[in-house]
Amino acid sequence: MSPNPTSAAETSPKAYSREWLLSDRPASRRQARLGRAYIVWRRFAENRLALVGLAIIILLLLVAAFADVLAPHDPVVGDLRNARLLPPGSEGYLLGTDDQGRDILSRLIHGSRLTLLVVVLVAIIAAPIGLIVGTVSGYVGGWADAVLMRITDIFLAFPKLVLALALVAALGPGIENAILAIAVTSWPPYARIARAETMTFRNSEFIAAVKLMGASPLRIILRHVMPLCVSSLIVRVTLDMAGIILTAAGLGFLGLGAQPPLPEWGAMIASGRRFILDQWWVAAMPGFAILVVSLGFNLLGDGLRDALDPKEAGQ
Repeated sequence: MSPNPTSAAETSPKAYSREWLLSDRPASRRQARLGRAYIVWRRFAENRLALVGLAIIILLLLVAAFADVLAPHDPVVGDLRNARLLPPGSEGYLLGTDDQGRDILSRLIHGSRLTLLVVVLVAIIAAPIGLIVGTVSGYVGGWADAVLMRITDIFLAFPKLVLALALVAALGPGIENAILAIAVTSWPPYARIARAETMTFRNSEFIAAVKLMGASPLRIILRHVMPLCVSSLIVRVTLDMAGIILTAAGLGFLGLGAQPPLPEWGAMIASGRRFILDQWWVAAMPGFAILVVSLGFNLLGDGLRDALDPKEAGQ
């Protein structure tokens, strides 16, 4: 008799791995964490637009990593005599050239590094500040909560771009000061989210059990409260990355961000606005790059929000 195909499928390594990941009684923390990650990935993969956003971000990472290989020309040095303001497709310039005879495609490719630099550094600076302020405010309460939240309200009272402009104007133009200014204006929403998350479970039974075991407030915040706020914070940071890119581009457009000859996308739009009617590609190409990358981060953030939603997890 031939073996039962159903039984063979059930005992296959793939089926066993899935059963191990989806076990209701994990034997270790590692199994529980991997199972949780597998469930989140399955819910994320069901969203086709989220996969499109993930593909855009992966493509951006690859372009930034291999910019020196992918760029066909020098992004800084141009040919004023023979290649000034050439339209797309002319003489080997796929996306045309700018007013300095520089290849726009090469500048876009190298500019992806600056875009990722701004996004990553702002996230690294702003997210931990917001997480610390929010968790301390929500867990401690009292006067600490009042003081920290009033400071947060002061920052939220100003439009992000206006406050960033004021800070960069005070610090001086440059990519480093632009990153610092954007980070300073980006942490208050993260603090609000962390505080709200903390207040939902600061009086829960597991926090009370940890207190009975003798854990200090600092240990409770660092080891038990902050990890519970990370998923919501990741979603908000991912959704805010499009706004960070637009803010950095706005500062570059106004001449307060990356300075020439750095191939920053906002500065490229600013240099091309003089030729927008006749040589439209000089400003349109970096604008399209900002649009695609911002869309990718928004789609990725929407997918992560749905995948990490605890309501979805309970269904």
